[in-house]
This record gives sequence, structure tokens and C-alpha cells, in this order.
Amino acid sequence: MARWSLSPLEAPGRVAVIALGFVFLLFGGWPAAAGPLAHREVLPNGIVLLVAERPAVPIVTVRVLARAGAAFDPPGREGLAHLTGSLLTRGTAKRTGPEVDSAIEFVGGRLEAGAGRDGLTVSLAVLRRDLALGLDLLGEAVLSPTFPEAEVRRKITEIQASIQRSEENPETLAARALARLVFPGHPYGRPLEGTRESVGRLGRDDVSKFYREHVRPDTTIVAVVGAVTLEEARREVLARLGGWRRPASPPARVLPASGGGPPGVESVKRELSQATIMLGRQAIRQTDPDYFPLAVASYILGGGSASRLYARVREEGGLAYAVFSHVTPATYGASFVVSAQTRTSEVGRVTDIVREELARMTREPVLERELELAKAYLIGSFPLRLDTSSKVADFLVAIEQASLGLDYADRYRARIAQVTAADVQRVAARFMAADGWSRVVVGNIP
Repeated sequence: MARWSLSPLEAPGRVAVIALGFVFLLFGGWPAAAGPLAHREVLPNGIVLLVAERPAVPIVTVRVLARAGAAFDPPGREGLAHLTGSLLTRGTAKRTGPEVDSAIEFVGGRLEAGAGRDGLTVSLAVLRRDLALGLDLLGEAVLSPTFPEAEVRRKITEIQASIQRSEENPETLAARALARLVFPGHPYGRPLEGTRESVGRLGRDDVSKFYREHVRPDTTIVAVVGAVTLEEARREVLARLGGWRRPASPPARVLPASGGGPPGVESVKRELSQATIMLGRQAIRQTDPDYFPLAVASYILGGGSASRLYARVREEGGLAYAVFSHVTPATYGASFVVSAQTRTSEVGRVTDIVREELARMTREPVLERELELAKAYLIGSFPLRLDTSSKVADFLVAIEQASLGLDYADRYRARIAQVTAADVQRVAARFMAADGWSRVVVGNIP
């Protein structure tokens, strides 16, 4: 399902609530004193190193994230970070792209690179015995990509074709249009992949310049998770990245999203049997104390099969197969989105129900059983986001990027548990007033 979500930290849960019993049996409800999730230190050149030792797991997962995502794309050059990320493993100073592929495939490992909204990431997964080779390849991709002209042209063609295909996806179209309305004049309002036109204007010089200006050690996070000790991880990372010098100039900055303008409405006409509806507005990050009651409120509204929107739109009205809401925090802003798909003839009715339920959240306290079910789900499902080395590495990078601290997983549990019905109603009044939402409809709308 295509979304314009911005962060991997706390994607909304839409797993059936029946799974809660299994979650608590599996994780024991999450111990109150779980201890530090990882070790954190800053290397001499400014790299933040995060190490989580998991000796029982014979695979080592590494994430390298540089603050060089699509938020830093120059105006008119949308898609530049995305293109740059896709090229990091397509040739280095020591190996061609096919040679990189062959080396990592020979040991059954995985080496990938790409860019998101806020960062450019290189990911590695190898068996413990092959860690040295894996880190050699990763270090080459980070420090010495060559961006071969033929690879640049090939990637541009691939990306343009992907953008063309995505324009047939109603959810993607709705998400892109909604982002423009919710984040006017901000990089979050522009498509991460760019447009066919903006990508067509890019070339090797653009990619090389973007890499030089934004990929630097003092804005880079390295997370190492798996069968490796802290001392080993530090030594191996320093051996590959320790000589990477930080520039004398300060790193580029992206200003946080402003409050934006008044809510907007947009229709995208497509000859489809169903219509996609998306409502959105700016929200808050986890550093705001109201984030936690807002997460609970969003789950009660549209977070799962026990939510109010699910009950009214799908179960009672039979108007949509899927309807949900979610809050998505990111480095420079956050979004709150409600989405549904329904028959074209029912767009008005579904929109009215959504607005009614938003208004009801602001007007009256939620029921105790709704509150407890939402808190139990959010607390109980959270460990599933940390049940593999890959998820732990992603989580470590995300909390470091958001400056949340290594105790965030425990604080999340505690803060969610403290949410009251009054808290939910208060944040609903702040973020669910029906007149504060932009709306996009994609379909065969007259």
C-alpha cells in the first residue's frame, strides 16, 4: 500500500487485536527494566556509532545513515537524493557495480542503498564470518562511489518508468497531492522520487555535487547489530570510516515545516470503479508530550478492526474494505492522515462519517474499554518492531536521527500507559477539529 509516511519509528498498527495475546506470551508484556537497547558513542570524526550485541544471532546487520535525504533536494531537482542513493553501490573506486554484486552474493550477504525523506542509507547484512568483506564493500559505497555515467543514465530511465507506473496507483496519486496541501512550500510537500521532468533534468554532475555536499561523517549514524562485540564493532568501523574527514563548513540544514496555509481540497480524476479518499494535516513529533495521547487517539479513531471508523464505515455501512488513520512523525515535521477507499457514489457519505467521528472525538470522552484496548495494543505490539536485527538497526538509526534517546522504547511504553480519556479528548480538540483537514479524492469524480 503506497503511503507518504515519513518515518519507520511508529507505523500504525493494523494487525487484528486477536494477536495481542500472542504478543504478550511471546514477549512477556515487555519487562519494565529492559536495560539499554544499545551502546552509543561519537567517533573522533563525528560519526555516531550505535552497537547492539546479539550474540545468539549469527548475522550482523549494519545501517549507515547520512543526513542527505530528499528534504535536501534543490528546488527543481526533486528526486536527486533518491537517484544518488540508488547509485552508491553501482560502482566504487575499487570495483564496478557487477563486481560489488558478485562479491556480496558470493557470501550470501546483502548490500543495498537508497534514500528516504530525511536520510540516505546503506544497509548491510552478512554472516559473522564474512563481516570484514561486508564492511569493506559498505565502506567503499559510502566513501568512494564513482557514479558511472552509464549507470546514471540507466537509473534515470528506471526511475522515470517507475514514476510513470506509479501514476496508475490511486493511493500514490492521493498521497502526493495530499503532501502538497499539508506541507506547502516545504520539501515534505515534494515527491521523494521526483517527477519525470525533474528526474530528466538530472545528471552525473548533480549526483556528484549532492554527494559531496551532504554525505559527511558529522551527520552520519552507523548502527551495528548482531553477533559482534562493542570492541569489534568499534575497531572494524574505525578501520573503514575512521579516516573520513569532516568538512570545515557547517552541514546544510532544513527548516522545520511551518504551520502551512489554510486546508485545501483537490480532486484527481481517474476512470476507476472505486475512489480513494485521504484527509491530512500536520501533527507533532515524539518530542511533544501530546504525541502519546495523540497516538492513542488515532488508534481509537482508525487504528485497527476495533476502531470507530472501521466499525462505522466497514462493518455497519459496508462502504469500504479499508479505512484507517495514522500519525507519522519525521525529522522536520509530522503528519496525521485518514484514508479510505469506497465506491465513487459513496464518497460524500464516507467523508461525512469521517468528519462526524473526528468531531465526536473532540466532543466526548472515549470509553474506558476503547482506551484500554488501544493502550494494550500499542504497548503489546511495540516489541514486534524490535524482533529482528534488521528492525533493531532501523529503530536505532531512527531514534538517533530524531534525538529521542536509547531509552525511548521503555519511555514509549510508560507514556502510553499513562494516557487518560481526558488526555485523548484534549489532543482531539487540538488535532481532530473537522475544519483543519485538507482532502484529496482520486477517482471518477464529476
